[in-house]
Amino acid sequence: MACNSSTCNYSGCYKGYEEEEQPKPNTKAAVNGGNSCQNLCVKCKVNEPVCCGIGGENSRFCKDCFKNNLYGKFKQAVTYNAMITPPDKVLVAFSGGPSSRVVLQFVHEMQYKAQKNYDANKDKSLPVFGVGVAFIDESSTHSFTSQHIEKAIEDIRLIVSNLAPPSKELFVVPIESIFSSDGIDGKERLKELLDAVSDVTGKEDLLIHLRILLLQKIASENGYTRIVLGSCTSRIACHVISATVKGQGYSLSADIQYVDSRWEIPVVLPLRDCPAQELNTLCSLDGSLKIVEMLNGPCSGINGLVSSFVKVLQEENPSRECTIVRTAGKLTPFHFNRVPEIHDSNVPSATRRHQKRYTLKPNGSLSSNSFCPICNSPLKKSNFPSSLRSHGSQQNPDLFASACSSCQFQILPKDPSLMEEFLSLLPQQMITKAKHGDQGDFSLL
Repeated sequence: MACNSSTCNYSGCYKGYEEEEQPKPNTKAAVNGGNSCQNLCVKCKVNEPVCCGIGGENSRFCKDCFKNNLYGKFKQAVTYNAMITPPDKVLVAFSGGPSSRVVLQFVHEMQYKAQKNYDANKDKSLPVFGVGVAFIDESSTHSFTSQHIEKAIEDIRLIVSNLAPPSKELFVVPIESIFSSDGIDGKERLKELLDAVSDVTGKEDLLIHLRILLLQKIASENGYTRIVLGSCTSRIACHVISATVKGQGYSLSADIQYVDSRWEIPVVLPLRDCPAQELNTLCSLDGSLKIVEMLNGPCSGINGLVSSFVKVLQEENPSRECTIVRTAGKLTPFHFNRVPEIHDSNVPSATRRHQKRYTLKPNGSLSSNSFCPICNSPLKKSNFPSSLRSHGSQQNPDLFASACSSCQFQILPKDPSLMEEFLSLLPQQMITKAKHGDQGDFSLL
């Protein structure tokens, strides 16, 4: 994926992390016998191993090689799926945990190297992609002290400000701002909306949907063209099982791909091939990767049970999470699971050629013309019985009829008379979809 030419000045062509200068193997130690080699890093054969990957004894790495290997997975996913191109503005969703901390660091390192290439290039024809950071403050939905919240936000500001140039803009946005700019009104409306959902799993899923809507709002209002999530192999494995249990089998393949362009701003998952165990290990080894104590409460309901189940599976066999994701990855993706091709004449031709080279072709992809107004999952309308469609209220029958089965049974009220009030509590984006049947704009695809 990286250019082998020493004279390449293309700012979007990133030199491989593993191609940087590495220490020469300790040939003396190798000659002295096999025992010496067994106590050395399996890659550089110089340093002593300090950690193991999910491969166990066959994946013993030193600190530097371990980071190089993890970064290599990240960079391959970004390059092969054309996640980031020079004209892009990338918004990194940062929660403070190990996964989001690592993805922020890796995106920063990629931007830093692109800036060095740009500075060394006399042509200056290709820009360096911009990076912003968004933190969604969900403290209003949990019982945290104001001191705890202020300390966490201050730590996040410090982490972002300590990153080397180019500078990155930080957005700290409360979750209730998805409803209104008025914080008090937004908090009350969010509380009423969550109280209207009786199912514990439904409340958690609704918060997840609100979070992605708010990220879309931040990105759209500030000119960002990509949203980067820190979803890793472990989290995706949990989603595969929980989505299956909730009856979301048809839409499952849409959520686990590297790219998701069903939204106005495409969402990308560059850590899809990186297990949480390895990300946690990297943060422990690298003292500069400071993490922030999570401001989100523990999962419960179906999500909590599945998380505990997958954790037990992982303890029995360290490769179980990867196996789950690889198996689910065989599902046929949707037509929006790729980055839309660039047709803008103002974009440099080199950038368009680069994206065309790496953008996946939609061979055998699924097509969907309708999406759930709550979670935006692709729908197959033929699977919905007419009895379910008639369950909605007479005033607003579209909301229940157009929602996916998971949202119908876990989020929407069971009493049809409450549908009108529930609809009034939803964010404007969801209300618009429910009333007008917004199908999304995929003209670029």
